[in-house]
Amino acid sequence: MKLIETKYSYSFLDIQPLSDYHCLVIPKFHGAKLHNIPDDYLADILPVVKKLSIALGLDQNNTPEGEGYNVLQNNGRIAHQIVDHVHFHLIPKNDAQSGLGIDWPSQETDFEKLGKLHAALKEKLEKL
Repeated sequence: MKLIETKYSYSFLDIQPLSDYHCLVIPKFHGAKLHNIPDDYLADILPVVKKLSIALGLDQNNTPEGEGYNVLQNNGRIAHQIVDHVHFHLIPKNDAQSGLGIDWPSQETDFEKLGKLHAALKEKLEKL
């Protein structure tokens, strides 16, 4: 049930939805994980997600209490990826029961550890 097709991506309704109008947006380039997809394909995906969110009326109330939605993309089995092709979910969240439920097991901030992680990541980024 295709919705939008571009040169680089297409979208369709999910056949096992978490809520009404749950959509998928996928690149036309095959890759199992996000880092396998060329940038021009990735650059096309979020504008398609945005267009779908507007078509679904998810832009009507821009307050924190307004309608909500999740944009989800998983990489690898441990991160709950089942289909080995990159895909983005647009999941409308109209009430507490429908849509995506999330457990967010955040950690207390250890600023010393965070500073070390920051320095290590900045070093790696400079080499890319």
